[in-house]
Amino acid sequence: MNLSFYIAKRYLVSKKKQNIINIISGISTAGIIVGTMAIIIIVSVMNGFTQLIGVFYSDFDPDLKITVAEGKMFDPGSINTAEIKNLPDVVQYAEVIEEVAMLKYGKQQFPATVKGVPANYPEYTNISKLLVEGSYYLEKDGIDYAVVGRGVANYLGVGVSFLEPINVYVPKKGRQLSLNPSRAINYDYLYPSAVFAVLEDIDAKYILVSDKFATELFESGQNISAIELDIADDADIDAVQKSIQAIVGNAFHVKNKEQQHDLIFKTMKSEKWAVYFILVFILLLASGNMIGNLTMLYIDKKEDISILISMGMSKDKINRIFLYEGWLISFLGGVIGAVLGVLVCWLQIRFELIKLPGANNSFVISAYPVEIMFSDILLAFVAVLSVGFLASWYPVKFMSPKHLVTSNIN
Repeated sequence: MNLSFYIAKRYLVSKKKQNIINIISGISTAGIIVGTMAIIIIVSVMNGFTQLIGVFYSDFDPDLKITVAEGKMFDPGSINTAEIKNLPDVVQYAEVIEEVAMLKYGKQQFPATVKGVPANYPEYTNISKLLVEGSYYLEKDGIDYAVVGRGVANYLGVGVSFLEPINVYVPKKGRQLSLNPSRAINYDYLYPSAVFAVLEDIDAKYILVSDKFATELFESGQNISAIELDIADDADIDAVQKSIQAIVGNAFHVKNKEQQHDLIFKTMKSEKWAVYFILVFILLLASGNMIGNLTMLYIDKKEDISILISMGMSKDKINRIFLYEGWLISFLGGVIGAVLGVLVCWLQIRFELIKLPGANNSFVISAYPVEIMFSDILLAFVAVLSVGFLASWYPVKFMSPKHLVTSNIN
């Protein structure tokens, strides 16, 4: 066995001459434990919120979405849609139209994105699950209906039981404004059949209408805004995405669920890394206790150092004793902190110990969401070991020569 490592282990568990060293050592270990727990717990909570938002978007968005790289609309005949439909992993195929229109309900006006969807829209999304009022239908008895986002409904004051229609206004294509603005505007109306709720940026943006209504309102002809695809549950989404990208070429984008809201997910990942580095920095500051601990240990073990020198142990091996001592404290604190952090996360998942403030059935979840990822545990452990190495290296490098000289004088 490595002699320096063996002595370091003995120093770790042995009682020190000065009780203050035991206290400082305990504080050092406790700081590392708490720091490791904090990294794992806080990052896991952020993972939970990211996953929760992904679930919300997943209920509203398709698995894959094909859009044109330049412009708003395209002719689906410009790509090989038959080949896409025949892919074995493509379960549902839908062509949709999205354009901004001005909505008017009573005296209220609000701009919103009108999304024209085909009849199979409920089959590849969970729109029925998202309804908070009314029933999903876009056409009934020859009358056009809309499923309205809760944010839009709140702005307009729309209710599914009201008899007044929602008026929709859009500029006519290719028409310039004249003294009579009505000639340059397309107008139609429909009735609200339901209100859905996902997330605020969706609720305050969309109303769903039939693709027929949208085609006539926007005068789009054969053109569409996007192709939405539902992919088999057991399929490799990345592989299917690459296959479809090869079919449509570089003139089109093929986006998965996360890429459809790229900015939001990138922002959340950036926040996660920012929090991680802030916690590591706090852990680095807390590791100052270890510097004091090892420095005090040098003083406490001065006689041992003299004996080891007289027995022929080299300066480097003596340095390693205290370097290993710091590493062992970091490793022990990291292991205990990781175990306790995972335990706290598991208890939160299992028993929902910490509730969301003000939830009270007004939100889809009542407690903080948590998702434990092995990569985060590994990163936390790497951070603890790295900080422990720095905190151990400093006193070993700058303090040991002084005490070694003192030992030789004695």
